[in-house]
Amino acid sequence: MSIPAEGFPLTAAVSPRVQIVESTGSTNEDVVAAVITDSEQWPHLALLLTHDQRAGRGRLDRTWTTPPGTALAVSVVVRVPDLPVQARGWIPLIAGAAMTRAIREQVLTTGHEADLKWPNDVLLDGAKICGILAEVVPDHPYAVVIGAGVNTRMPRSDLPLPTATSFEAAGLVCDEDRLLADYLRELDVQLTALTNAGGDAVAAELLADIEALCSTIGRDVVVSLPDGTKLEGKASAIDIEGRLVVTDDTSLAAVSAGDVVHVR
Repeated sequence: MSIPAEGFPLTAAVSPRVQIVESTGSTNEDVVAAVITDSEQWPHLALLLTHDQRAGRGRLDRTWTTPPGTALAVSVVVRVPDLPVQARGWIPLIAGAAMTRAIREQVLTTGHEADLKWPNDVLLDGAKICGILAEVVPDHPYAVVIGAGVNTRMPRSDLPLPTATSFEAAGLVCDEDRLLADYLRELDVQLTALTNAGGDAVAAELLADIEALCSTIGRDVVVSLPDGTKLEGKASAIDIEGRLVVTDDTSLAAVSAGDVVHVR
């Protein structure tokens, strides 16, 4: 079922395909399967969304559910045929930065603050309001599906963790149409800049911009790595490949994947 243009006019002005389902297991799984089946029907910035996702997925293959109507789940196709393969690690960070800016626009003048936690979680007042997962479509190496889950109307009693929040829990109302339109525009602008710079995040001015959005930089952190080990130290920078640089008294490590906890 397509979203009526009058319901999401700002989003429809940016995206060539805006589609909604009443409920699904995973918007990312749906869109990946759709691109494999009929790629031409899912051009750059085409999206699928729902307010009832039953088996969302995150990093390290974690799954979660949210009460129907309390969160916005959206998956967007991006086409990057001219982006060098070695630069595609920046796509998840670009998505996180784009959503951070979109949420910042929602909370202007409210006294609330949105920022980025490396690599692509969005925090509102230090608590997670959005998570993002990017996946390359099998056999379609230039197509990436980026899924985002934003806690919109979730009451505080339904938040899964003390470290999570929502627009409603913060006393705010999310304009979903403007949020999605802002997110898509930022996503496209940043991907275009990186492509035009030949994949050089410094020349595209992405590295400095994303570091400025990222509240992880300068914090003491514990990083849970995919192999089950943990790394502790200070997050000192993001490197040219988009990795988080963590230092301690004796060593330096660049982390390409992992769950980060900010140590208070």
